[in-house]
Order: sequence, then C-alpha cells, then structure tokens
Amino acid sequence: MQTPPVALSIAGSDNSAGAGAQADLKTFTALGVYGLTAITCVVAEVPGCVSAIAPVPPEIVAEQVRLSLQAYPVAAVKTGMLHSRAVIEAICAVLEKARPVLVIDPVLIATSGAPLLEPEGIEALRNWLFPLAALVTPNLDEAAVLRGRPISNLAEMREAGRALCERFGCAFLLKGGHLKGEAVDLLVTPEGTEAEFTAPRVPGVSTHGTGCTLSAAITAGLAGGKPLAEAVACAKEFVTRAIAQHYRWTGARGETHALNHQAHE
Repeated sequence: MQTPPVALSIAGSDNSAGAGAQADLKTFTALGVYGLTAITCVVAEVPGCVSAIAPVPPEIVAEQVRLSLQAYPVAAVKTGMLHSRAVIEAICAVLEKARPVLVIDPVLIATSGAPLLEPEGIEALRNWLFPLAALVTPNLDEAAVLRGRPISNLAEMREAGRALCERFGCAFLLKGGHLKGEAVDLLVTPEGTEAEFTAPRVPGVSTHGTGCTLSAAITAGLAGGKPLAEAVACAKEFVTRAIAQHYRWTGARGETHALNHQAHE
C-alpha cells in the first residue's frame, strides 16, 4: 500500500497543459505527490495567446474544494487563476474552516498580457485570501500591483517584500525573472528572514507556466514536509531544469516551446 502526500490545486484549466491545473498535476506527479484539482475556469490558450475564458460557477468550485478536503488527507493547497471575486469568496468560506497550508500564486496577468483576474478580485485576494496563506508568490508586475508602486531592482524587491509581509502577515516569494542578469527570487518571511534564490537564465526559450510550476513545486515540497526555504530552493531547481530541458515544436504558429516537467539532473 502506498500513501503519498496529497496536494490540491485550485486553478484554471489550460488546454495547452503548460500552465494552470495541468502544469500543477505534472509537477505534483514528478515530485511524488498525489495531485487533486478544483477547476475555476476553462481557458483556451497556447504560449503567447489567451483567446477565451469560460468561468466555472463559484459554488461548483467551492464544492470541488470541499469534497477534496473531506475525502483526502490534503497536506497543502495552492491557488492559481481564480478569475473572479465570487470564486475567491466561495473558496475562502471552505478554506477558513479547513485551514490547510496554503500557497497563493496571485495570477493577475498572463505572460501574453491578457488579464486573468477581474479588477474587484484583487481586493478580494488582499482582504480574504492572503490572511489564510503561508506563502504568496507574485512576479514583479503582480507585486507592483499589490504594493502600489513599480519594482525595478533587488533593493526595491526587498522593500516590497518586507512591506507585503508586514501588511498581510505571511511569507512572500518575489519572483525576479523580469530583472536583468541572473533570475533572482527573494523569499521574505514575517519572522524577518530573507533568502535569495538564483539561477542562470536559459536564452531563447519562450514558454508559459513557469509561475504555476514554481508554486506547485513549492506546494509539493510543503506537502512532503519540507521547511519553507528548502521547499522554495528545491522548486527553483525543478523549474530551472524544466526550462533548460524544454520541449520544442514547429507548426502553423511558428515555434512552440513547453516546460519539461519530467526533466532530470
């Protein structure tokens, strides 16, 4: 009999399987975690293009979460694309009772630039979901929205991370992939600890789903009992391999890249 750790992804469905719930499941499986999903919306997308979004009714999203938490020993939960204030309200009603270890990837804007969360949903994230979190993982654009000012260097990342930790009472991992130089992520905790995680850039790769995959890998680590900083370090290594050993095809849209969630050292 096998009893692997269990993690739940509350996220959108991505038909290209490079991001969203599909990427989360690939990540969980690769890291030895049994993955569950609660689908928030169905997204028609490929790298560089989001063409349509169909939301799932909030009560159905919440019921997926409730049943998953009831039937399985869920050790950690991550949220990805939530799409609307109504969905955030619905899942918070369930998560407040269960109080799982919660990782929030605040998906606001797609890599292609398409908005992925309704404007009123941002306040719902701040007011209702963040207080339940163990970790929030914004990229710099998302962190700038949450902080209310642009972030253009490591010093500003530190200031933003400290301010966000103080405001919301949870750890923040600011993803510095948009900065020049090495890809630096900064972990700031409410206890006052800070840690940098760096990796060399892989030139010539244009994919999507790195943020989803990173937060899913952290969630998998936490589900398996790793301390937060160790879970982040292992997740960073996992994503770096997935990028470096990426898949590549040529078709009607030109060249398409995808993360390799089965990449090995």
